[in-house]
Amino acid sequence: MSIRPVVGCGTALVTPFTSDGQVDEGALRALVEWQLSEGVHFLVPCGSTGEAATLSLEEHARVVAITVEQCAGRVPVVAGAGANDTQKAIALSKLARGAGATHLLHVSPMYNKPQQRGIVAHFRAIAAAVDLPIVVYNVPGRTASNIEARTTLELATIPGIVAIKEASGNIGQIAEILRDRPPSFAVLSGDDAMTLPVMALGGEGVISVVSNATPRRMTALVDACSAGDFALARTLFRQLQPWMSAAFVESNPAPVKAALAMMGRIENVLRLPLVPMADHLTSTVRSALATAGALGA
Repeated sequence: MSIRPVVGCGTALVTPFTSDGQVDEGALRALVEWQLSEGVHFLVPCGSTGEAATLSLEEHARVVAITVEQCAGRVPVVAGAGANDTQKAIALSKLARGAGATHLLHVSPMYNKPQQRGIVAHFRAIAAAVDLPIVVYNVPGRTASNIEARTTLELATIPGIVAIKEASGNIGQIAEILRDRPPSFAVLSGDDAMTLPVMALGGEGVISVVSNATPRRMTALVDACSAGDFALARTLFRQLQPWMSAAFVESNPAPVKAALAMMGRIENVLRLPLVPMADHLTSTVRSALATAGALGA
């Protein structure tokens, strides 16, 4: 099993589509290469930001494979493989492994609302079935159930589970995990705006949406926190904060796809039931990108 750590700034990649709705392989390769040139520490294809819910199995494998090929071993590739059916999650995990992923990202089962012991059983079954390191993803706003701190700490004892992407927004819960976790278990912020406080408490980084459009700046923020330079981190955070807010003025990834389209990096195409960001929000996103130094005013 790979033991390469997933720490620092990881980008939750969008999946570019062509105007007729197909995966835009050229744009994806260019986006991956740009992310690497800007210094991100790892990449996360096929998560919620990547619209994985609307990818076919073949597309899912292809997006992971393209990301892996373009990375060429330079950074870890943490492939989304989550599902609310444990057997489907195992099948997606094996698909991602076959495509070359170095790690897996598994969201807690959505819609089912399993008990905490069910969450543990779900992740234990995946870890037993697939020999890749697993990053657990806690995002109650999307799944309708929270992975409680004591449950995360139990998951951290399961061989193969190496980290959590924590997007509960509950800083007390995150602090409890950070206090009591095993030394080898990484805690990553799942919210861009929570990166600084989570890292100030000892977290190891972020899986970021905004770094799709501002990879160098978000990586610099994480690097400053890692170095203990919180004066610089606060300065960088204040520069990025308008973009962190604007990136979520509508459901993710509509705003970040609009931003990347403004930057000429992808077409502004989403798959139903998501639609492109409303026109009246364009000025908000454009202004935030300009403040972050990613786009001319």
